[in-house]
Amino acid sequence: MRLLPNIKQYKEMIDYDYRYLCAFKNKTEMPKSYLKGYEWKVTETYRKFQANQNTIWKKYYERKLKKLEYKTGINFENNTSIGKGFIIGHWGTIVLNGKAHYGSQFFVTHNVTVGRDIRGKRKGVPTFGDRVVIRTNSTVVGNIHIGNDVLIAPNTFVNFDVPDHSVVIGNPATIHHKDNATQGHLPEID
Repeated sequence: MRLLPNIKQYKEMIDYDYRYLCAFKNKTEMPKSYLKGYEWKVTETYRKFQANQNTIWKKYYERKLKKLEYKTGINFENNTSIGKGFIIGHWGTIVLNGKAHYGSQFFVTHNVTVGRDIRGKRKGVPTFGDRVVIRTNSTVVGNIHIGNDVLIAPNTFVNFDVPDHSVVIGNPATIHHKDNATQGHLPEID
């Protein structure tokens, strides 16, 4: 087990998240007040936890993330699979299943649940592609695949596969094909 923290990996991830966030907010740099806020604190701590899975620092960052969970309601369930470009739109009760798989450029807002189904043909957890947005009060559950460039609208329940380039709306949810479904919701950066 590695004794030193994995600073290089953490800095690469958080640097990309920062640039992605600046592009999202249409700014060249974020105000210090935002960087002291919970959305950014959680993102930074998550990246440190994620980067230090094979070091003695894992437990330290796991505890820090748990303390932030008590304050914010954001729970990763020890998941380390979120790719680069992670944005928390608003903090407050976000549950991201520990076994789910997330792609890059992932945006989530408050009152979102990504969970598992415990029975039937969808028993398991979701897998997400790249460029996925999950808006307020939405739930995604089961052994399903959410494609690339997918927007899950507010108040939507998803328990079925969603193809690339889709907007998912409602409960029961319906899929609407749309090229560039996340355009305007996610920034474009290198």
